[in-house]
Amino acid sequence: MRVLFVVSEAYPLVKTGGLGDVGGALPAALAGLGAEVRLLLPGYPEARARLAGAADEGSLGDLLGLGEARLLGGEMPGSGLRVWLVHFPPLYERPGGPYLDPAGREWADNHLRFALLARAGAHLAAAGGGFGFAPDVVHANDWQSGLLPAYLKLGGRTRPGSVFTVHNMQFPGLFAAEVLGAIGLPPESFAIDGVEFYGRISFLKAGLAYADRLTTVSPTYAEEIQRPAGGGGLAGLVAKRAGVLTGLVNGVDYRIWDPAKDRLIARRYGPRRLALKAENKRALQREMGLAPEPATPLVGLVSRLTEQKGVDLMLAALPRLLGLGCQLATLGSGEARFETELAAAAAAHPGRVAVHTAYDEALAHRIQAGADICLVPSRFEPCGLVQMYALRYGTVPVVHRTGGLADTVVEVGENGKGTGFLFETPTVEALVGAVARALACYRQARRWPSIQRRGMRQDFGWGRTAHKYMEIYRQLA
Repeated sequence: MRVLFVVSEAYPLVKTGGLGDVGGALPAALAGLGAEVRLLLPGYPEARARLAGAADEGSLGDLLGLGEARLLGGEMPGSGLRVWLVHFPPLYERPGGPYLDPAGREWADNHLRFALLARAGAHLAAAGGGFGFAPDVVHANDWQSGLLPAYLKLGGRTRPGSVFTVHNMQFPGLFAAEVLGAIGLPPESFAIDGVEFYGRISFLKAGLAYADRLTTVSPTYAEEIQRPAGGGGLAGLVAKRAGVLTGLVNGVDYRIWDPAKDRLIARRYGPRRLALKAENKRALQREMGLAPEPATPLVGLVSRLTEQKGVDLMLAALPRLLGLGCQLATLGSGEARFETELAAAAAAHPGRVAVHTAYDEALAHRIQAGADICLVPSRFEPCGLVQMYALRYGTVPVVHRTGGLADTVVEVGENGKGTGFLFETPTVEALVGAVARALACYRQARRWPSIQRRGMRQDFGWGRTAHKYMEIYRQLA
Protein backbone atom coordinates (compact mmCIF):
# COMPACT_ATOMS: atom_id res chain seq x y z
CA MET A 1 0.00 0.00 0.00
CA ARG A 2 1.54 3.30 -1.14
CA VAL A 3 0.28 6.38 0.72
CA LEU A 4 1.02 10.03 0.05
CA PHE A 5 0.31 11.86 3.31
CA VAL A 6 -0.05 15.61 2.85
CA VAL A 7 -0.05 17.92 5.87
CA SER A 8 1.07 21.45 6.75
CA GLU A 9 3.13 20.53 9.82
CA ALA A 10 4.77 17.44 11.31
CA TYR A 11 6.82 17.12 14.48
CA PRO A 12 9.81 17.39 14.80
CA LEU A 13 10.19 19.31 11.52
CA VAL A 14 7.59 21.95 12.36
CA LYS A 15 4.79 22.11 14.92
CA THR A 16 2.27 24.68 16.11
CA GLY A 17 -0.22 22.31 17.76
CA GLY A 18 -1.81 18.89 17.73
CA LEU A 19 -1.83 18.68 13.93
CA GLY A 20 1.96 18.63 14.05
CA ASP A 21 1.92 15.69 16.47
CA VAL A 22 -0.43 13.78 14.17
CA GLY A 23 1.58 14.65 11.08
CA GLY A 24 4.71 13.24 12.66
CA ALA A 25 3.23 10.14 14.30
CA LEU A 26 0.46 8.71 12.10
CA PRO A 27 2.57 8.30 8.94
CA ALA A 28 5.25 6.54 11.01
CA ALA A 29 2.60 4.21 12.48
CA LEU A 30 1.30 3.44 8.98
CA ALA A 31 4.84 2.63 7.84
CA GLY A 32 5.13 0.32 10.83
CA LEU A 33 2.15 -1.63 9.47
CA GLY A 34 3.87 -2.13 6.14
CA ALA A 35 2.60 0.86 4.15
CA GLU A 36 5.05 2.65 1.90
CA VAL A 37 4.53 6.26 2.97
CA ARG A 38 5.72 9.58 1.65
CA LEU A 39 5.05 12.62 3.82
CA LEU A 40 4.64 15.90 1.89
CA LEU A 41 4.96 19.31 3.57
CA PRO A 42 5.75 22.90 2.56
CA GLY A 43 9.45 23.68 2.47
CA TYR A 44 9.55 25.97 5.49
CA PRO A 45 13.10 26.98 6.49
CA GLU A 46 12.90 25.13 9.83
CA ALA A 47 11.66 21.97 8.11
CA ARG A 48 14.53 22.07 5.63
CA ALA A 49 17.02 22.66 8.43
CA ARG A 50 15.78 19.67 10.45
CA LEU A 51 15.25 17.20 7.61
CA ALA A 52 17.90 14.49 7.73
CA GLY A 53 19.91 14.10 4.52
CA ALA A 54 17.94 16.75 2.62
CA ALA A 55 18.64 16.61 -1.11
CA ASP A 56 17.13 18.10 -4.27
CA GLU A 57 15.19 15.36 -6.07
CA GLY A 58 14.09 17.33 -9.10
CA SER A 59 11.61 19.80 -10.56
CA LEU A 60 7.89 19.86 -9.91
CA GLY A 61 7.44 22.34 -12.74
CA ASP A 62 5.46 25.57 -12.64
CA LEU A 63 2.34 24.37 -10.82
CA LEU A 64 0.50 27.67 -10.30
CA GLY A 65 2.10 30.00 -12.84
CA LEU A 66 4.37 31.45 -10.18
CA GLY A 67 7.63 29.84 -11.25
CA GLU A 68 9.37 26.51 -10.86
CA ALA A 69 8.96 24.56 -7.61
CA ARG A 70 11.34 21.78 -6.69
CA LEU A 71 11.08 18.68 -4.52
CA LEU A 72 13.47 18.13 -1.64
CA GLY A 73 13.73 14.64 -0.16
CA GLY A 74 15.09 13.34 3.11
CA GLU A 75 14.24 11.42 6.28
CA MET A 76 12.31 12.31 9.40
CA PRO A 77 14.68 12.47 12.38
CA GLY A 78 13.97 9.63 14.78
CA SER A 79 11.70 7.54 12.56
CA GLY A 80 13.51 7.43 9.21
CA LEU A 81 10.19 8.13 7.44
CA ARG A 82 10.67 9.40 3.87
CA VAL A 83 9.72 13.07 3.63
CA TRP A 84 9.23 15.39 0.67
CA LEU A 85 9.26 19.17 0.95
CA VAL A 86 7.84 21.52 -1.67
CA HIS A 87 10.72 23.95 -2.17
CA PHE A 88 9.57 27.35 -3.41
CA PRO A 89 11.36 30.18 -1.55
CA PRO A 90 9.07 33.04 -2.74
CA LEU A 91 6.22 31.50 -0.69
CA TYR A 92 7.98 29.66 2.14
CA GLU A 93 11.34 31.31 2.81
CA ARG A 94 10.29 33.94 5.33
CA PRO A 95 10.28 34.66 9.08
CA GLY A 96 7.28 33.98 11.31
CA GLY A 97 5.31 30.76 11.52
CA PRO A 98 3.67 28.41 9.04
CA TYR A 99 0.45 30.44 8.94
CA LEU A 100 1.19 33.80 10.58
CA ASP A 101 3.74 36.56 10.08
CA PRO A 102 5.98 37.75 12.97
CA ALA A 103 3.24 40.19 14.04
CA GLY A 104 0.69 37.38 14.37
CA ARG A 105 -1.26 38.22 11.20
CA GLU A 106 -2.20 35.64 8.58
CA TRP A 107 0.08 35.73 5.56
CA ALA A 108 -1.77 37.58 2.79
CA ASP A 109 -0.79 34.92 0.25
CA ASN A 110 -1.79 31.86 2.30
CA HIS A 111 -4.15 30.88 -0.53
CA LEU A 112 -1.12 30.46 -2.79
CA ARG A 113 1.15 28.92 -0.16
CA PHE A 114 -1.25 26.07 0.55
CA ALA A 115 -2.67 25.77 -2.94
CA LEU A 116 0.91 25.05 -4.03
CA LEU A 117 1.18 22.30 -1.38
CA ALA A 118 -2.06 20.69 -2.61
CA ARG A 119 -1.14 21.14 -6.28
CA ALA A 120 2.20 19.46 -5.65
CA GLY A 121 0.36 16.57 -4.00
CA ALA A 122 -1.91 16.22 -7.05
CA HIS A 123 1.12 16.30 -9.35
CA LEU A 124 2.84 13.55 -7.36
CA ALA A 125 -0.37 11.51 -7.31
CA ALA A 126 -0.39 11.36 -11.11
CA ALA A 127 1.66 8.17 -11.58
CA GLY A 128 4.26 9.50 -9.18
CA GLY A 129 4.82 12.75 -11.03
CA GLY A 130 8.07 11.38 -12.37
CA PHE A 131 9.50 10.62 -8.92
CA GLY A 132 9.01 6.86 -8.89
CA PHE A 133 6.28 6.74 -6.25
CA ALA A 134 2.74 6.28 -7.56
CA PRO A 135 0.42 6.35 -4.52
CA ASP A 136 -2.61 4.11 -4.16
CA VAL A 137 -4.15 6.65 -1.76
CA VAL A 138 -3.62 10.33 -1.05
CA HIS A 139 -4.41 11.50 2.49
CA ALA A 140 -4.96 15.25 2.98
CA ASN A 141 -5.39 17.02 6.31
CA ASP A 142 -7.36 20.12 7.28
CA TRP A 143 -7.89 23.23 5.18
CA GLN A 144 -4.22 23.67 4.32
CA SER A 145 -4.35 20.65 1.98
CA GLY A 146 -8.11 20.72 1.40
CA LEU A 147 -7.73 21.63 -2.28
CA LEU A 148 -5.94 18.37 -3.00
CA PRO A 149 -9.10 16.20 -3.37
CA ALA A 150 -10.58 18.92 -5.59
CA TYR A 151 -7.52 18.97 -7.87
CA LEU A 152 -7.66 15.18 -8.12
CA LYS A 153 -11.37 14.92 -8.82
CA LEU A 154 -11.57 17.86 -11.21
CA GLY A 155 -8.39 16.91 -13.06
CA GLY A 156 -10.14 14.47 -15.39
CA ARG A 157 -7.37 11.89 -15.20
CA THR A 158 -6.96 8.47 -13.62
CA ARG A 159 -6.24 9.15 -9.98
CA PRO A 160 -5.71 7.42 -6.64
CA GLY A 161 -8.39 7.40 -3.96
CA SER A 162 -8.45 10.37 -1.59
CA VAL A 163 -9.00 10.66 2.16
CA PHE A 164 -9.57 14.02 3.84
CA THR A 165 -9.27 14.39 7.62
CA VAL A 166 -10.93 17.26 9.46
CA HIS A 167 -8.92 18.17 12.53
CA ASN A 168 -10.91 21.32 13.38
CA MET A 169 -14.04 22.60 11.60
CA GLN A 170 -13.54 26.08 13.04
CA PHE A 171 -10.72 26.82 10.60
CA PRO A 172 -12.39 26.77 7.14
CA GLY A 173 -9.56 28.33 5.13
CA LEU A 174 -11.58 31.22 3.66
CA PHE A 175 -10.39 33.35 0.76
CA ALA A 176 -11.93 35.82 -1.69
CA ALA A 177 -13.74 34.41 -4.72
CA GLU A 178 -11.36 36.36 -6.96
CA VAL A 179 -8.47 33.96 -6.22
CA LEU A 180 -10.22 31.04 -7.95
CA GLY A 181 -8.13 31.37 -11.12
CA ALA A 182 -4.90 31.97 -9.21
CA ILE A 183 -5.28 28.67 -7.36
CA GLY A 184 -6.02 26.80 -10.57
CA LEU A 185 -9.64 25.78 -10.05
CA PRO A 186 -12.18 25.86 -12.91
CA PRO A 187 -15.09 28.36 -12.76
CA GLU A 188 -17.65 25.57 -12.32
CA SER A 189 -16.08 24.61 -8.98
CA PHE A 190 -17.32 27.87 -7.47
CA ALA A 191 -20.74 26.45 -6.68
CA ILE A 192 -22.82 25.34 -3.73
CA ASP A 193 -21.72 21.73 -4.27
CA GLY A 194 -18.12 22.83 -4.77
CA VAL A 195 -15.81 25.26 -2.99
CA GLU A 196 -18.18 28.23 -2.65
CA PHE A 197 -18.99 29.22 0.94
CA TYR A 198 -21.15 32.31 1.43
CA GLY A 199 -19.58 34.08 -1.52
CA ARG A 200 -16.02 33.07 -0.68
CA ILE A 201 -13.79 30.04 -1.26
CA SER A 202 -13.34 27.52 1.54
CA PHE A 203 -10.37 25.17 1.26
CA LEU A 204 -11.91 23.04 4.04
CA LYS A 205 -15.14 22.71 2.07
CA ALA A 206 -13.13 21.61 -0.96
CA GLY A 207 -11.83 18.64 0.99
CA LEU A 208 -15.25 17.82 2.41
CA ALA A 209 -16.95 18.02 -0.98
CA TYR A 210 -14.45 16.25 -3.23
CA ALA A 211 -12.66 13.59 -1.16
CA ASP A 212 -13.68 9.95 -1.57
CA ARG A 213 -13.60 9.28 2.18
CA LEU A 214 -13.81 11.66 5.14
CA THR A 215 -12.44 11.12 8.61
CA THR A 216 -12.27 13.19 11.74
CA VAL A 217 -10.38 12.83 14.95
CA SER A 218 -12.92 11.24 17.31
CA PRO A 219 -16.28 9.48 17.07
CA THR A 220 -18.05 12.11 19.17
CA TYR A 221 -16.67 14.94 17.03
CA ALA A 222 -17.91 13.11 13.91
CA GLU A 223 -21.42 13.42 15.37
CA GLU A 224 -20.96 17.01 16.57
CA ILE A 225 -19.90 18.38 13.17
CA GLN A 226 -23.13 17.13 11.62
CA ARG A 227 -25.08 19.53 13.87
CA PRO A 228 -25.27 23.33 13.39
CA ALA A 229 -23.51 24.13 16.67
CA GLY A 230 -20.42 22.14 15.70
CA GLY A 231 -20.45 22.27 11.93
CA GLY A 232 -19.14 25.78 11.38
CA GLY A 233 -21.70 26.40 8.63
CA LEU A 234 -20.87 23.12 6.90
CA ALA A 235 -22.95 20.74 9.01
CA GLY A 236 -25.37 20.12 6.13
CA LEU A 237 -22.59 19.02 3.79
CA VAL A 238 -21.03 16.80 6.45
CA ALA A 239 -24.40 15.20 7.25
CA LYS A 240 -25.00 14.64 3.53
CA ARG A 241 -21.69 12.78 3.33
CA ALA A 242 -22.09 10.93 6.64
CA GLY A 243 -22.00 7.60 4.79
CA VAL A 244 -18.31 8.12 3.98
CA LEU A 245 -17.37 9.77 7.31
CA THR A 246 -15.51 7.92 10.07
CA GLY A 247 -14.48 9.24 13.49
CA LEU A 248 -11.13 7.85 14.64
CA VAL A 249 -9.45 8.97 17.86
CA ASN A 250 -5.97 10.34 17.33
CA GLY A 251 -3.15 8.46 18.98
CA VAL A 252 -0.21 9.24 21.22
CA ASP A 253 3.37 8.67 20.17
CA TYR A 254 4.61 6.85 23.25
CA ARG A 255 8.19 7.02 21.97
CA ILE A 256 7.98 10.71 22.90
CA TRP A 257 5.24 10.89 25.55
CA ASP A 258 6.06 8.29 28.21
CA PRO A 259 7.38 9.17 31.68
CA ALA A 260 9.31 5.89 31.84
CA LYS A 261 11.67 7.07 29.08
CA ASP A 262 11.15 10.84 28.88
CA ARG A 263 14.53 12.59 28.97
CA LEU A 264 12.91 16.02 29.33
CA ILE A 265 11.61 15.46 32.87
CA ALA A 266 13.43 15.58 36.21
CA ARG A 267 12.93 11.91 37.13
CA ARG A 268 11.53 9.05 35.06
CA TYR A 269 8.79 6.90 36.53
CA GLY A 270 5.94 4.53 35.69
CA PRO A 271 2.91 2.85 37.28
CA ARG A 272 5.15 0.70 39.48
CA ARG A 273 7.37 3.63 40.46
CA LEU A 274 4.65 6.24 40.84
CA ALA A 275 6.17 7.68 44.01
CA LEU A 276 8.97 9.15 41.87
CA LYS A 277 6.44 11.49 40.26
CA ALA A 278 6.74 13.63 43.40
CA GLU A 279 10.30 14.55 42.39
CA ASN A 280 8.94 16.02 39.15
CA LYS A 281 6.39 18.06 41.10
CA ARG A 282 9.12 19.41 43.33
CA ALA A 283 11.28 20.30 40.30
CA LEU A 284 8.36 21.97 38.50
CA GLN A 285 7.44 24.07 41.54
CA ARG A 286 11.05 25.21 41.76
CA GLU A 287 11.35 25.92 38.02
CA MET A 288 8.13 27.94 37.78
CA GLY A 289 8.48 29.81 41.07
CA LEU A 290 5.63 28.06 42.89
CA ALA A 291 5.71 27.52 46.63
CA PRO A 292 7.52 24.23 47.44
CA GLU A 293 4.50 22.54 48.97
CA PRO A 294 4.38 18.81 48.13
CA ALA A 295 0.91 18.30 49.61
CA THR A 296 -0.72 21.21 47.74
CA PRO A 297 -2.54 19.99 44.61
CA LEU A 298 -0.92 21.38 41.46
CA VAL A 299 -3.17 21.96 38.45
CA GLY A 300 -1.53 22.14 35.01
CA LEU A 301 -2.97 23.87 31.94
CA VAL A 302 -1.11 23.41 28.64
CA SER A 303 -3.13 25.06 25.92
CA ARG A 304 -3.55 27.64 23.22
CA LEU A 305 -4.97 30.69 24.96
CA THR A 306 -8.31 31.04 23.17
CA GLU A 307 -12.02 30.98 23.98
CA GLN A 308 -12.33 27.63 22.22
CA LYS A 309 -9.95 26.22 24.82
CA GLY A 310 -12.07 27.63 27.65
CA VAL A 311 -9.28 29.85 28.97
CA ASP A 312 -11.84 32.54 29.88
CA LEU A 313 -13.71 29.96 31.98
CA MET A 314 -10.53 29.01 33.80
CA LEU A 315 -9.68 32.66 34.49
CA ALA A 316 -13.18 33.36 35.82
CA ALA A 317 -12.94 30.25 38.01
CA LEU A 318 -9.42 30.99 39.24
CA PRO A 319 -10.32 32.72 42.53
CA ARG A 320 -12.50 29.76 43.50
CA LEU A 321 -9.85 27.24 42.41
CA LEU A 322 -7.27 28.99 44.55
CA GLY A 323 -9.82 28.99 47.36
CA LEU A 324 -9.93 25.21 47.08
CA GLY A 325 -6.22 25.15 47.91
CA CYS A 326 -4.70 24.66 44.42
CA GLN A 327 -1.60 25.88 42.71
CA LEU A 328 -1.78 26.58 38.95
CA ALA A 329 0.95 26.17 36.32
CA THR A 330 0.05 27.33 32.80
CA LEU A 331 1.87 27.09 29.50
CA GLY A 332 0.66 28.50 26.21
CA SER A 333 0.25 31.55 24.04
CA GLY A 334 -2.62 33.01 22.08
CA GLU A 335 -5.00 35.93 22.46
CA ALA A 336 -3.28 38.97 23.99
CA ARG A 337 -6.09 39.59 26.49
CA PHE A 338 -5.67 36.13 27.98
CA GLU A 339 -1.89 36.45 28.14
CA THR A 340 -2.35 39.77 29.98
CA GLU A 341 -4.92 38.37 32.43
CA LEU A 342 -2.75 35.36 33.21
CA ALA A 343 0.27 37.57 33.81
CA ALA A 344 -1.82 39.71 36.17
CA ALA A 345 -3.01 36.59 38.02
CA ALA A 346 0.57 35.41 38.48
CA ALA A 347 1.58 38.84 39.81
CA ALA A 348 -1.39 38.89 42.18
CA HIS A 349 -0.74 35.37 43.49
CA PRO A 350 3.02 34.81 43.68
CA GLY A 351 3.89 31.25 44.56
CA ARG A 352 0.34 30.12 43.74
CA VAL A 353 0.02 30.90 40.01
CA ALA A 354 2.82 30.47 37.46
CA VAL A 355 2.56 31.44 33.79
CA HIS A 356 4.78 30.82 30.79
CA THR A 357 3.37 32.39 27.61
CA ALA A 358 5.46 30.84 24.86
CA TYR A 359 5.77 27.60 22.91
CA ASP A 360 8.01 25.30 24.95
CA GLU A 361 7.83 21.60 24.12
CA ALA A 362 10.16 20.59 26.95
CA LEU A 363 8.21 22.52 29.58
CA ALA A 364 4.99 20.87 28.35
CA HIS A 365 6.56 17.51 29.26
CA ARG A 366 7.64 18.78 32.68
CA ILE A 367 4.16 20.14 33.47
CA GLN A 368 2.61 16.80 32.56
CA ALA A 369 5.10 15.03 34.80
CA GLY A 370 4.91 17.49 37.70
CA ALA A 371 1.22 18.40 37.90
CA ASP A 372 -1.35 16.40 39.85
CA ILE A 373 -4.31 17.46 37.70
CA CYS A 374 -4.50 18.37 34.01
CA LEU A 375 -7.27 20.89 33.28
CA VAL A 376 -8.83 20.86 29.78
CA PRO A 377 -11.86 23.22 29.86
CA SER A 378 -12.33 23.44 26.07
CA ARG A 379 -15.75 24.53 24.83
CA PHE A 380 -15.25 22.06 22.00
CA GLU A 381 -12.32 19.75 21.33
CA PRO A 382 -12.18 17.66 18.15
CA CYS A 383 -9.83 15.16 19.78
CA GLY A 384 -7.32 16.68 22.13
CA LEU A 385 -3.98 15.08 22.87
CA VAL A 386 -3.07 16.79 26.12
CA GLN A 387 -5.53 14.70 28.16
CA MET A 388 -4.10 11.48 26.69
CA TYR A 389 -0.57 12.64 27.50
CA ALA A 390 -1.79 13.43 31.03
CA LEU A 391 -3.22 9.95 31.51
CA ARG A 392 0.10 8.32 30.65
CA TYR A 393 1.90 10.66 33.07
CA GLY A 394 -0.46 9.89 35.97
CA THR A 395 -1.79 13.45 35.87
CA VAL A 396 -5.53 13.07 36.34
CA PRO A 397 -7.54 14.99 33.70
CA VAL A 398 -10.48 17.29 34.46
CA VAL A 399 -12.22 17.92 31.14
CA HIS A 400 -15.41 19.23 29.53
CA ARG A 401 -17.46 16.36 28.08
CA THR A 402 -17.10 17.13 24.38
CA GLY A 403 -15.47 15.66 21.28
CA GLY A 404 -12.41 13.53 21.89
CA LEU A 405 -12.34 14.48 25.57
CA ALA A 406 -15.58 12.55 26.02
CA ASP A 407 -14.14 9.60 24.08
CA THR A 408 -10.91 9.27 26.07
CA VAL A 409 -11.67 10.20 29.70
CA VAL A 410 -13.99 8.06 31.87
CA GLU A 411 -15.65 9.64 34.90
CA VAL A 412 -14.40 8.40 38.25
CA GLY A 413 -17.47 6.97 39.95
CA GLU A 414 -18.29 5.97 43.46
CA ASN A 415 -17.23 2.41 42.61
CA GLY A 416 -13.65 3.58 42.11
CA LYS A 417 -13.60 3.09 38.35
CA GLY A 418 -12.73 5.72 35.77
CA THR A 419 -9.71 7.79 34.81
CA GLY A 420 -10.72 11.44 35.30
CA PHE A 421 -13.43 13.98 35.99
CA LEU A 422 -15.83 15.47 33.43
CA PHE A 423 -18.20 18.45 33.50
CA GLU A 424 -21.25 18.56 31.25
CA THR A 425 -21.58 22.26 30.43
CA PRO A 426 -18.84 24.85 29.76
CA THR A 427 -19.60 27.05 32.78
CA VAL A 428 -17.55 28.28 35.69
CA GLU A 429 -19.82 26.48 38.14
CA ALA A 430 -19.45 23.13 36.36
CA LEU A 431 -15.68 23.53 36.01
CA VAL A 432 -15.20 24.32 39.71
CA GLY A 433 -17.46 21.42 40.65
CA ALA A 434 -15.37 18.96 38.64
CA VAL A 435 -12.11 20.23 40.15
CA ALA A 436 -13.67 19.98 43.62
CA ARG A 437 -14.58 16.35 42.95
CA ALA A 438 -11.05 15.66 41.81
CA LEU A 439 -9.60 17.29 44.93
CA ALA A 440 -11.85 15.21 47.17
CA CYS A 441 -10.24 12.11 45.65
CA TYR A 442 -6.76 13.67 45.75
CA ARG A 443 -7.05 13.90 49.50
CA GLN A 444 -7.81 10.18 49.76
CA ALA A 445 -4.31 8.77 50.00
CA ARG A 446 -5.22 5.28 48.79
CA ARG A 447 -7.76 6.16 46.13
CA TRP A 448 -5.79 8.77 44.17
CA PRO A 449 -2.85 6.53 43.18
CA SER A 450 -5.28 3.89 41.90
CA ILE A 451 -6.88 6.50 39.62
CA GLN A 452 -3.43 7.58 38.42
CA ARG A 453 -2.31 4.03 37.68
CA ARG A 454 -5.54 3.23 35.86
CA GLY A 455 -4.94 6.19 33.57
CA MET A 456 -1.29 5.30 33.04
CA ARG A 457 -2.28 1.83 31.83
CA GLN A 458 -4.64 3.14 29.14
CA ASP A 459 -3.40 2.52 25.60
CA PHE A 460 -4.00 5.39 23.21
CA GLY A 461 -1.10 4.48 20.93
CA TRP A 462 -1.46 4.86 17.17
CA GLY A 463 -1.66 1.12 16.48
CA ARG A 464 -5.45 0.69 16.56
CA THR A 465 -6.19 3.89 14.63
CA ALA A 466 -3.48 3.18 12.05
CA HIS A 467 -5.03 -0.26 11.41
CA LYS A 468 -8.40 1.41 10.79
CA TYR A 469 -6.83 3.87 8.36
CA MET A 470 -5.21 0.98 6.52
CA GLU A 471 -8.66 -0.59 6.18
CA ILE A 472 -10.02 2.61 4.65
CA TYR A 473 -7.04 2.82 2.29
CA ARG A 474 -7.55 -0.79 1.16
CA GLN A 475 -11.21 -0.12 0.41
CA LEU A 476 -10.22 2.85 -1.75
CA ALA A 477 -7.27 1.22 -3.47
